[in-house]
Amino acid sequence: MNADLVIYDTTLRDGSQSEGVSFSALDKLQIASELDRFGVDYIEGGWPGSNPKDIEFFERAAGLEFQNAKLAAFGSTRRVDSPVRQDINLTRLIETGTPVVTIFGKSWDFHVTDGLCTTLEINLQLIADSVAFLKDHGREVIYDAEHFFDGYLANADYALQTLAAALKAGADSVVLCDTNGGTLPDHLVQIIQAVQNEFAQIRLGIHAHNDSDTAVANSLAAVKAGLRHVQGTINGLGERCGNANLCSVLANLALKTDQRLSPKIRLEKLTYVSRLVSEIANIPHREESPYVGNSAFAHKGGIHVSAIRRNRRMYEHIDPQTVGNHQRVLISDQSGQSNILSKAEQMGIDIKSSKKQVREFLDRLKHLEHLGYQFEGADGSLQVLLKKATGEWQPFFELVSARVTIDKQQQVEPLSEAVLKIRVGGVLEHTAAEGNGPVDALDKALRKALEPFYPSLKKTTLVDYKVRVLNSEAATAAKVRVFIETADEKSIWGTVGVSENIIEASWQALVDSVTYKLMKDTDDF
Repeated sequence: MNADLVIYDTTLRDGSQSEGVSFSALDKLQIASELDRFGVDYIEGGWPGSNPKDIEFFERAAGLEFQNAKLAAFGSTRRVDSPVRQDINLTRLIETGTPVVTIFGKSWDFHVTDGLCTTLEINLQLIADSVAFLKDHGREVIYDAEHFFDGYLANADYALQTLAAALKAGADSVVLCDTNGGTLPDHLVQIIQAVQNEFAQIRLGIHAHNDSDTAVANSLAAVKAGLRHVQGTINGLGERCGNANLCSVLANLALKTDQRLSPKIRLEKLTYVSRLVSEIANIPHREESPYVGNSAFAHKGGIHVSAIRRNRRMYEHIDPQTVGNHQRVLISDQSGQSNILSKAEQMGIDIKSSKKQVREFLDRLKHLEHLGYQFEGADGSLQVLLKKATGEWQPFFELVSARVTIDKQQQVEPLSEAVLKIRVGGVLEHTAAEGNGPVDALDKALRKALEPFYPSLKKTTLVDYKVRVLNSEAATAAKVRVFIETADEKSIWGTVGVSENIIEASWQALVDSVTYKLMKDTDDF
């Protein structure tokens, strides 16, 4: 067990540079607290010299008591024209009060001469002055050697001199950064070995970017080569193509190598942390992500489902629960009888006793998918179909008639109204409702008619509504698929409808949504 292997999370700093991501100070506090509970060793909170938001974060974070992680502030070496004790960015790093400070400096001679516009000798002094200043203030100092691999290829001797300057000044760790993300694993390992030959008995780390889609592979290769400090972000967030995805790095290290993580890492919380970061960042969660994606252990092909019903190891490389995920069986036109049986079992519906029933349902399902229905995200509609297939179906209500009108007058927002006649048992309900649009009006009228009979519908909310055109070449006569997500106090479910008429497709999805809720509420469901 390699107890000295440490995990350094930079989601709050490098990850926030991802396109479309903007964390507030409160967002950062929430993520930092969760990362600490998850068990990472270091949390890089931000760059207090770059913006007021990060200054606010560090002020608020001073009141947090981390149980597992050390909080790090991030910055750069001093400016060329600023003496170290007068450098405002270094001063702000000290003012954060964090026990750890991470600074980056130039390793590539091209960046020194054309970026900083100074000499190679002065750059070495910038590095040494900055590290020594932070050490004089009692900080643990992690030195990020920016563009190290590109710098080594351009001028190996100088790149090594930059590391020596940081180490001589007292840096506790030196991190080799593939900042442009262009290094492949074999070249990366060769350069790491050259550094190890030059510097023995120091803590070396890896910071990989994903521009060549090898950030995770590079991080794993670096650890195998002997590096004991790994930087990355949750979900691989970061500049351009992102950073090394810690979700994959951690799972691979723990489950696929002999590099055992610290016991404080709660791997079973990995999927939760991954989804939490996506939610707070307000970006769609990448469902195809290894280990933590919703599709990571999803099975669609009938042959695959038949196999995992016998032994899940046939098509699953790990137990999903190890990383806090779960197995899913998808229903589609590629489904076999095993898909249907598995899904029915999950839903508590007995259909396996009749092979004829299963075959008929499968044929019906494939016909509906051919018409444009899709049930992968519409478990509500699928469950209604399965229940009807058992022959035990009793409808909760019956549509007698429906009429939707839209009144549009000049310079006035259009008004939609739905009028419904619904029969519940022997009672005929005649209701009307206005809405922001025809679907909203239908939804309100349907609820208005049914809530006196089924009060639990008052606790349901329509949370998403999507429309997809299935055959755009038909122009305004095209068929559409409507997908609706509905939630109550316990769960969320999806339903689907398909028609050339968007109102009819919406009605189908609304009816399935309500029906699914009422099925859930019955004692035998």
